[in-house]
Amino acid sequence: MILAGGEGKRLLPLTNDRAKPAVPFGGSYRLIDFVLSNFANAQYTRIVVLTQYKSHSLDLHISRTWRFSTLLGSYVSSVPAQMRLGPYWFSGSADAIYQNLNLVNDEKPDIVCVFGADHIYRMDPRQMVEYHREHGGGVTVAAIPVPKAQASAFGIIDAEADGIITRFLEKPEDPPTMPGSDDLCLASMGNYVFDTDVLIDAVTPGGLTGLPHDIGGDLMPRLAEQSSARVYDFSTNEVPGQGERERGYWRDVGTIDAYYDANMDLVASVPVFSLYNEDWQVFTYSPPRPPAKLSRGPSGRLPEVSDTLVASSTILSGSIATGSIIGPGSFVSEARLEGTILLPGCEVGQGAELRRCVIDKNVVVPPGAQVGVDREMDLARGLVVSDGGVTVVEKGFRFDSPT
Repeated sequence: MILAGGEGKRLLPLTNDRAKPAVPFGGSYRLIDFVLSNFANAQYTRIVVLTQYKSHSLDLHISRTWRFSTLLGSYVSSVPAQMRLGPYWFSGSADAIYQNLNLVNDEKPDIVCVFGADHIYRMDPRQMVEYHREHGGGVTVAAIPVPKAQASAFGIIDAEADGIITRFLEKPEDPPTMPGSDDLCLASMGNYVFDTDVLIDAVTPGGLTGLPHDIGGDLMPRLAEQSSARVYDFSTNEVPGQGERERGYWRDVGTIDAYYDANMDLVASVPVFSLYNEDWQVFTYSPPRPPAKLSRGPSGRLPEVSDTLVASSTILSGSIATGSIIGPGSFVSEARLEGTILLPGCEVGQGAELRRCVIDKNVVVPPGAQVGVDREMDLARGLVVSDGGVTVVEKGFRFDSPT
């Protein structure tokens, strides 16, 4: 069960018109492709994606992309909020599962994997399931160390040396640190493996938690109190074709700055997260498109491109691009891009200068325009500028003048 129903408010304006898991990433992908690819590579092929907010583009992407052979009962099924139990939406992740327990009852599995839809990482879920079977406990939680300064954004775990979770604190103001470290906390990745009976009891009102809404906020603290939860060390997970530098890589892209930084992780000469692992591929929808083209510009200027991902059907005409990601179907004419992320279908005019910014789908940046160069000018235009100084041009934005 993939949880894909959150609003994604912290990722605005990229989520103004789409669900967070449908946000484009890395030039050619959507955020949800990474978790689904992990399950596909592991040959776990009975998957439901629980959706809710602004889910049209997400539903369309799943229906176009994620088609397994039905011969052996495989499927990826997008499941919207159906109001099966009354006229109300999902009130949280646990409630989303409760309202869709018919899906669990139909399949009758021994174990249910409940994973988030919007993180960037590679993981072999079979190894986590094997750990869960071997060590017992009603639920196993994948975890990773994070700096204490960032820990208040996560569910934080206190665990014994044998892996039994003693406390689960959802986004605590003063998070406890890991034994032997004053700077690191053990954070939940939002990936859970449940015994089916424990999951059903936990999410059912009147059972374990009364009226549970969220897995992290309601279920896990109670399960930890009952010594029914164990922690799985994500750093022990071994993925075929993955280099040692990438082991343990996981990014929560819940904010503009985190989203931008995770994209930038892809463009280094030796990236900390590589898209080029043929043994554990990231799958996505690939419509028929021509190759990318680097050509002389109108003035005869040659393109200069370094540390940049250039997606298919993109034309870079006499442009300079460094440390950038150019989405499919974009056209850039004698412009300068530094640390720029263009989502699909963008057009950048001659003489434009873009620095440390994200340009949403199909935006036209006129000749001579500047984005990410002058913070005050960007704010005066009504653009979003993150705490980390990343400027975002939202979908449908129109520039009034070159400057």
